[in-house]
Amino acid sequence: MAKWVWLAGALLALSACGGEPEREPPAPPLPAGDILRLAPKEIADLKVVGAEIATRDQAEALARIPGVLASLSVRAGDEVRKGQKIGLIVDSRLGFETRAYGAQVAAAQAEAARADADLARIRDLYDNGVYAKARLDQAVAAAHAANAQVAAARAQQGASASVAEQGAVLAPATGRVLRADIPAGSVVAPGMSIATVTAGPPILRLMLPESVAGQVRPGARVIVNEANMPSSSSQGSVTQVYPGITGGQVRVDATLPGLSAQFVGRRVSASVEIGTRKALVAPKTFVTTRYGIDQVQVVADGKRLSMVPVQIAPTDDPGMVEILSGVSPGDALWAPAKPAGTAGQ
Repeated sequence: MAKWVWLAGALLALSACGGEPEREPPAPPLPAGDILRLAPKEIADLKVVGAEIATRDQAEALARIPGVLASLSVRAGDEVRKGQKIGLIVDSRLGFETRAYGAQVAAAQAEAARADADLARIRDLYDNGVYAKARLDQAVAAAHAANAQVAAARAQQGASASVAEQGAVLAPATGRVLRADIPAGSVVAPGMSIATVTAGPPILRLMLPESVAGQVRPGARVIVNEANMPSSSSQGSVTQVYPGITGGQVRVDATLPGLSAQFVGRRVSASVEIGTRKALVAPKTFVTTRYGIDQVQVVADGKRLSMVPVQIAPTDDPGMVEILSGVSPGDALWAPAKPAGTAGQ
């Protein structure tokens, strides 16, 4: 009987111990660091578009006469001056034509010499009363007509020679040759492009969809999203918005400080400012990347830190990023404090 009493007392003691609620250990204090409370802010609305390094204008060196391209003295990349002779087009027919006109000049000169001699004899006979005034007038008219024939033949010869001189291909502007790919010996026609030469300062040419054409103004910021751009700065501004729309796109020109025209035609990615909008932004120091995933540390209940994956995008400020998803307005982000001596870095 005493044995059962002892067992019952033991069971009562165990049940009494198990009924006490377990106390959670106190949460450790947050480590030293910076806390940012997220709130929507006004930022620049950037549109990512394709861009091309170009020059303000491009000039074409055109063939002015038909014939054979006898020589071309420049290649792509060469520097040329306006009016410099860079090629020669030869039309053998013009040489024959010029010689034929030269023969006509000689014949007209001979005829003019005979008419002048006749006029001299008739004038002498008229002075001696042999010929009448009508015969003298006839001789004077014949001499004038012969001399006019000489002038006409010489003009035709000069015109033919001047056409042959137009076979010289001249640089239309001072700049760099972009294209000169027609080999010597090729048959060319009037108006055919022999070479393309840059003209004007280098620019960044953007093609924007027509849906945002009305939102871009001269002076809007342009940011180039390339690490190895041939320029001293990655930010520039819009200088001209062309009024025409081609293929659903509008052309926009922008300038970048120190932009080089060495690689005209190079395609780059750029962002152009088309207005402002509300967004969640945070300094880059609040975002860490692990295994290719961007994450932030969110303060939960003011006591604990939880790692949350987020999607971010660049902004016009290199030190800030836009958080697209993963957190909401009002969330508190935590970032470790900078080590001593790096506050201004």
